[in-house]
Amino acid sequence: MKRGQSGLSCVVGVNKPCGMSSHDVVNACRRIFSEKRIGHAGTLDPLASGVLPVLVGPATRLDRYLTGHDKTYIARVAFGSATATDDAEGAVIKQGPLIPELYEESFACDILKGFLGPQKQIPPAYSAIKVNGVRAYAASRKGNVIDLAPRDIDILAAELIDIEDIQGELAWCIQLTVSKGTYIRAIARDIGRAVGVPAHLAGLARTRCGMLDLVDCVSLEALTEVRETAALDPIKLLGFPIGFVAPACHSLLDNGNMIDGDSLTLFDYPSGAGGMDPCACTSGLRPVTSPSEDGGLACIVSDASLRAIYRYESAYDRWKPDCIFSTGVSRGHIL
Repeated sequence: MKRGQSGLSCVVGVNKPCGMSSHDVVNACRRIFSEKRIGHAGTLDPLASGVLPVLVGPATRLDRYLTGHDKTYIARVAFGSATATDDAEGAVIKQGPLIPELYEESFACDILKGFLGPQKQIPPAYSAIKVNGVRAYAASRKGNVIDLAPRDIDILAAELIDIEDIQGELAWCIQLTVSKGTYIRAIARDIGRAVGVPAHLAGLARTRCGMLDLVDCVSLEALTEVRETAALDPIKLLGFPIGFVAPACHSLLDNGNMIDGDSLTLFDYPSGAGGMDPCACTSGLRPVTSPSEDGGLACIVSDASLRAIYRYESAYDRWKPDCIFSTGVSRGHIL
């Protein structure tokens, strides 16, 4: 085994604390697992806390399958000032008086309702988006203005939780469910514009990332104690159908062999079957009755581990390897 490789291959959920970057969490996990290959799926700003999927060892190759899911947040939108970064870390660039309607629940709900659905969103000036090879935040720090193209997003839910007035700071506490690529800071900015009062994001917690919920995550302190026993089932996170192969077929998988469509029976979990508990059991699975779609993905499982992800080719009625895990990705531990 190479230096810096632990032999582990798993996915854990970390409850990221405020004040740490996602890269800080990665570095902490490298120390915890004694593993150089650590990645994450879904960046959180230092201001934010909450759900961060962390990938250990060969499981880092799952990142491209885990980054496109919807996410849910609890956000505090503070009124009275706008900032350069659209959050509490930036310098105040505009201030304005509050209006009485901001204290009215019905007014807040009507405003939030207007943000629902597919739309174009202009990203914050301080973002990691590249324009002509330059990060937007790097250009902004130098005083350069970059025109960022609007991005297609979808706000699936926007619910008012509370209206807070803490030491003279008025804020709406809202729950948002959004598509990939949505900037919550930009939503806070745009809510302020919609009501005619400068606003910024004062606090943010991610409570769900795809199928991974906050209740399934552990703190870094707890992870130091439990390590790989915190591993979750990546198959439940991915949400793909499941096909089982015998251990005797491992060499065929490792060599990237095709699988005939009629020789692979697929299963899935019933909709709403829950819980990202660390148990690797497969009870509750049901056969998939609908035909496989061209380009559809499936998890190939053998010997209680994820061995590969295959893609269906309808023209040939066969499954083609999309990602192979020769050592397998752990499906968790029965605790």
